[in-house]
Amino acid sequence: MIKLRYSKRLFKRSFSSKQASACGGGDGNAASAGVGGGAGEIEWEVRPGGMLVQKRERRGDEEVIVVRVSTGFSWHDVSIGATSTFGELKVLLSMVTGLEPREQRLLFRGKERDDTDHLHMVGVRDKDKVLLLEDPALKDMKLRALAARVVWSSCQPFIQV
Repeated sequence: MIKLRYSKRLFKRSFSSKQASACGGGDGNAASAGVGGGAGEIEWEVRPGGMLVQKRERRGDEEVIVVRVSTGFSWHDVSIGATSTFGELKVLLSMVTGLEPREQRLLFRGKERDDTDHLHMVGVRDKDKVLLLEDPALKDMKLRALAARVVWSSCQPFIQV
């Protein structure tokens, strides 16, 4: 059996001084014991299912993170919602790089990620790095099509008027 001790520091945000004195907290300083905004303190929140989790900082309605996307020889900093998918990130990157989303491969922590994977579920946080590669199969098809156009256009007879 595990014994859990009451921690004043853990519940500092959701526990007011009136509630502390009503619960037998003594002089009412239970809530203010850890308040002061120290750099190492963690804020907690209770999710609707009852799970206690670390509180996320939110800007507006959704948390916005900055992801550094490296293309090998250059990089781009992209602002995107933390709950967005890799497919949505590809759409943003298509505006920056000119590559269509179907031509892109995104790798995070050494693994290629699907378009349906959510950034926060995979573990992408603010200022994390994602690697962007051009799909080699599509790149090869583009080069073959370009070479076929060049060969075909050079076979045209030269007509002077």
